[in-house]
Amino acid sequence: MADLEAFRRETRAWLQSNAPESMFTPLEEGEDVCWGGRKEKYPNPEVKQWLDVMADRGWTAPTWPKEYGGGGLSRAEARVLAEEMAALHLRAPLFGFGLSMIGPVLLEMGTEEQKKRHLPPIVRGQIRWCQGYSEPGAGSDLASLQTRAVLDGDHFVINGQKVWTSYADKSDWMFLLVRTDPDAPKHAGITFILMDMDSPGVSVRPIRLISGASPFCETFIDNVRVPRNQVIGKVNEGWMVAKALLGHERAMIASIGKQLGLSGASAGPVELARRYVNHGETRITDPLVRDRITQVAMDQQCLDWTIARSREQAKVGHVPGPETSIFKYYGTELNQRRRELMVSILGPQGLGWEGDGFTNDELTITRDWLRSRGNSIEGGTSEIQLNIIAKRVLGLPD
Repeated sequence: MADLEAFRRETRAWLQSNAPESMFTPLEEGEDVCWGGRKEKYPNPEVKQWLDVMADRGWTAPTWPKEYGGGGLSRAEARVLAEEMAALHLRAPLFGFGLSMIGPVLLEMGTEEQKKRHLPPIVRGQIRWCQGYSEPGAGSDLASLQTRAVLDGDHFVINGQKVWTSYADKSDWMFLLVRTDPDAPKHAGITFILMDMDSPGVSVRPIRLISGASPFCETFIDNVRVPRNQVIGKVNEGWMVAKALLGHERAMIASIGKQLGLSGASAGPVELARRYVNHGETRITDPLVRDRITQVAMDQQCLDWTIARSREQAKVGHVPGPETSIFKYYGTELNQRRRELMVSILGPQGLGWEGDGFTNDELTITRDWLRSRGNSIEGGTSEIQLNIIAKRVLGLPD
């Protein structure tokens, strides 16, 4: 315990000395979290400075082994680091699918060569990843995917289309599922492979949603050659890898509202209620509004604790399983409730799309609410998650 307390003091002192001043503040209007990658722009140079100093220490991936660029911290030390960053209101130095999805899978299933090639750039924020799972004819029924990969010497030649590919237009690499044996049962004959987005034959087209913007894209893959050594696991056995990654993805989606903040707006439900319901008074007098805010806050805390418990189990070798469907289902439904609450607090000011009659915060909250409608579809629909929970967690009959 004494060593852990010494680590806490050293960590707090280091963070206070090395974090740039603006990293102690919330995201400003129009700012995004740092995703890294070759296409990342850094209007605020302190964002890149913060990423670099944390990556040098391995603290963008604090529990990953040092030989792959991670911090090599114990679970207890990583918890202390998270606590101290939260106490100082520090921004996360890096966010993305590299840290939360493909990185953990590489640590579990990648070859030594693959780990050494891909993990250090993830830690340093040099490469941004996207996910190539869904297709026009294979969404919730993912195993129906038709993107083909044919072996040609030491390369696979890939042809097909992926859709709802989050941030594909900003990403450097994609992890994707391809069909390598069309004659096998649909859950077999699938291979998990890594593809450089700068490869000839890859093209991306953003998809615009009702909110006016979207992270989603269509990705077209035409005769793209990918080295065979970029396969994770075994050829034709990619479904097992895909399921492992989905566990990490669902946990990530469930906590994304917590990780990214409530929205691009500068205020959360409590401050909004004080401003729009109480007109500046500190205490929220409307009992219905107060009850809704409290319920969302309590539910979020319970979800955070449950996810944290699962992460602790993962650090001792427990591979995320079907129980992560609970996180994804509840997390996305909770995020939608939160967005609805914020719009309802705005009253008539929550009806804006553009124009002088609305502030930037009001417009942002409305667009974030519209965007949240897709939460229960992306990453596997809520209906699919409920089926998984019923069959594979509760053991209920078909």
